[in-house]
Amino acid sequence: MKINVGVVGAGSMGQNHARVYSEVANLVGIADIDERAGRAVAKRLNTSYYSDYRELLSKDVEAVSIATPTKSHYAMAKEFMGAGKHVMVEKPMCSGLEESRELIDLARSAGVVLAVGMIERFNPVVEFAKKAIETGEYGDVITTAARRVSSFPARIKDVGVIMDLGIHDIDIMRYLLGSEAKSVFCLGGMQRHEYEDFANILLSFENEVSGFIEVNWLTPMKVRKLALTCTKNFAELDYAAQTIEISSATLTGFDPFNLYQTHFEFDVRQVSLKKQEPLKRELEDFLGAIAEKRRPLVTGEEATRSLEVALAAVESQKSGKRMDLG
Repeated sequence: MKINVGVVGAGSMGQNHARVYSEVANLVGIADIDERAGRAVAKRLNTSYYSDYRELLSKDVEAVSIATPTKSHYAMAKEFMGAGKHVMVEKPMCSGLEESRELIDLARSAGVVLAVGMIERFNPVVEFAKKAIETGEYGDVITTAARRVSSFPARIKDVGVIMDLGIHDIDIMRYLLGSEAKSVFCLGGMQRHEYEDFANILLSFENEVSGFIEVNWLTPMKVRKLALTCTKNFAELDYAAQTIEISSATLTGFDPFNLYQTHFEFDVRQVSLKKQEPLKRELEDFLGAIAEKRRPLVTGEEATRSLEVALAAVESQKSGKRMDLG
């Protein structure tokens, strides 16, 4: 039987949560204080609209997605879990670590699933790279570098580019490397917006791998890529195209008198994976965790660790100092 779900928030992500749920679950309704936006989504998906999210509590809803501004996540998630509802909350999980940890404790005591929307974990290229790293196909990872740039998204109103974009790659690096960050240093600033709109983040991990993340809201071109420099291969993941280019080179001829004509043999492989919608995979994992009484891929604990690094990057950008994590 399909699980009864509701969605709070009719913005960009909320609309898509509702669309996917209408395909894989029983969408009971969508709530948003913006009546025009909420009713438009409800009409399109043939579901009910509520002006107050609390109305979902009185319906036969087993689970809910919270896709609202970050500052509202804590209170809403607390209320739903307190009523015994399973919760999927969009990233960032909360504005602060204490709130996030309180939600983790509440989920545990209430016996409900708490999942967090770190959508790139469900991108097929990440799953492919994770397996390749674990099997040693690429050799040991030396460094990893991400570039996530685009123009400003009008939906963002209460966080900067680090918490909106940078947290994705922080989470993916933690996941792929299987290691926690031990320090973070960030340079960035504000050019056109109230919060930081560009940042360069340098991470040092406990397994001695270094990570670099470039994010901004200033570039009129959407780029979503991650590079892995390893001892056997160089691999570049394209999140949007869901492709991976795996490269290696062998020196076949070397004349120190003529470096211009040094000869290499290149092995370049392009892997194009079957296109899958990461959000659909994410919400199916959430629903599966409920039905199978298991932990979701991105738990509250996992999301809180990524949040801690992102908050440290924000503090480093403001202070100009390296932040140590313990």
